[in-house]
Amino acid sequence: MRSPATDPTVGVLLPRDLPADRILPYARRAEELGFGSVWVVEDLGFRGGIAQAAAVLASTGRIRVGIGLLPAGARNVAFAALEIASLAQLFPGRIDVAVGHGMPHWMRSVGQWPRSPLTFLREYVDALRALLRGELTQRRGQYVHLDGVQLDAGALPGIVPDILAGVRGPKSLAVSGEVADGTVLAEPVAPEYARAALGHIAADRPHRLVAYNVASVDADRGTALAAARPALEWIGEPDWHAHIAPLPFADELAALRAGCADREEFVRRLPDDQVARLAVAGTPQEARARLDGLWSAGVTDSVLAPVGPDPVAALESLATVLDAG
Repeated sequence: MRSPATDPTVGVLLPRDLPADRILPYARRAEELGFGSVWVVEDLGFRGGIAQAAAVLASTGRIRVGIGLLPAGARNVAFAALEIASLAQLFPGRIDVAVGHGMPHWMRSVGQWPRSPLTFLREYVDALRALLRGELTQRRGQYVHLDGVQLDAGALPGIVPDILAGVRGPKSLAVSGEVADGTVLAEPVAPEYARAALGHIAADRPHRLVAYNVASVDADRGTALAAARPALEWIGEPDWHAHIAPLPFADELAALRAGCADREEFVRRLPDDQVARLAVAGTPQEARARLDGLWSAGVTDSVLAPVGPDPVAALESLATVLDAG
């Protein structure tokens, strides 16, 4: 269910490997260009999501900042609530937080992969939302244990941030529909995948749907598709099956990947028309049409991941979709 209070927005992803001295200029330029949000990334071995979000919020004045995503196993839920509530107090109405399982091999490498990831996520998001609402929280779950924990009245945010679940599979999507304020879908998100995801989410209250997509915009369609192509090399791997399965060319794509020696060959042979369906790529008008298709499918927030050697410069071309409607 799309939230009636949420207008479709276009945001940008802050690349996880952006040099440190370019992070704040990137965020400020995204705000100047009129993007509605900037989403920071927390990936093992790169940078922390909460620290990046705090810096970006402090260096901008309007743009919303999303954290995508915090692995539930990495932080005790009560202390995660402290951090999130602090950001929400300092920057009211400007923060969104996505929580997820985390990549299994990353979480296993730090000894934090639960035996039942679905149970853990359900317990974690439910407790986190309760704490941020100021509830005296008692939980005796399989993983989350809280004995009368409550945020002090002076620490509660005036505007409680949305807590979203960053998930992809059908069972995890159903959990998101039960306990979260929205769902973040990793790239690629085509309209078919968005509709399938919403079918699994089946929320009975307003629920945001945030869609990440590789994005490349240029006056020349071929140039835009060529730039987007390398960023799609992973989509033939098993972890991305949920994203691809609803597409009409899913079997064709799987056969192509099976016939290629590696990801580089696969993405090189990927047909242009499929690249255009798997990314927000093309002329400004074509890219805007892709965004309109996502909104029609139920997406409330589109997040564009820039490609190429200079992400800050890429923001300029991506911004052309804001006025191409």
